[in-house]
Amino acid sequence: MEIVDENGVKLPPPPENKRILAGVLAIFLGPFGIHKFILGYQNEGLIMLLSSILTCGILAGPMALIGLIEGIIYLTKSDEEFYYLYQENKKTWF
Repeated sequence: MEIVDENGVKLPPPPENKRILAGVLAIFLGPFGIHKFILGYQNEGLIMLLSSILTCGILAGPMALIGLIEGIIYLTKSDEEFYYLYQENKKTWF
């Protein structure tokens, strides 16, 4: 379905905002980097996932802390600010 304005001009689709999903996943599944994959950051997600798994959980604590911090940051941003920083400009860490 196309979205048109009052003049009949086709408007671009609204940007998909993944702020709440990424924030909740960062808080609860932070050591596995799932929130990074949701935002499209495959390299960063693999770093978090493999750090937690390949060290037999030794680095899972620091990865969980990073996830908690990022989750709080994601959830405290406005939708517009989150989209601009993390989806449009691809800010990968914090």
